[in-house]
Amino acid sequence: MLHLDYRDARPIYEQVKDGLRRLMVTGVIREGEKLPSVRTMAGTLAINPNTIQRAYEALEAEGYVYSVPGKGSFAAPNTGVDEGRRTELYRVFDQAAAELLFLGVKGQELRGRIGRLEGGKNG
Repeated sequence: MLHLDYRDARPIYEQVKDGLRRLMVTGVIREGEKLPSVRTMAGTLAINPNTIQRAYEALEAEGYVYSVPGKGSFAAPNTGVDEGRRTELYRVFDQAAAELLFLGVKGQELRGRIGRLEGGKNG
């Protein structure tokens, strides 16, 4: 499910957070699906439960996860992503698109790639 890279400069909780986010965005973890408990995930990855808790809390703050007291954490509907995360992703997208255009990639090709992403998501 998740793979940690101990040579990665990012903290472990960020790797967990990014890995879970990627699984949600790609549909591996679906909306409303219960995430593994903090203890289960910590045991599976052989890391401190506080690290998992921190990742879950960060995902909840970003709108990717919601918690139900006594029941656990669940993947949130995709409409719940906070504006700060969206703004950051637009910034990264704009930088990448500008560089690709500079390198000679045509706007039509970029639009085609986005269209394929939309088709894969909805299709």
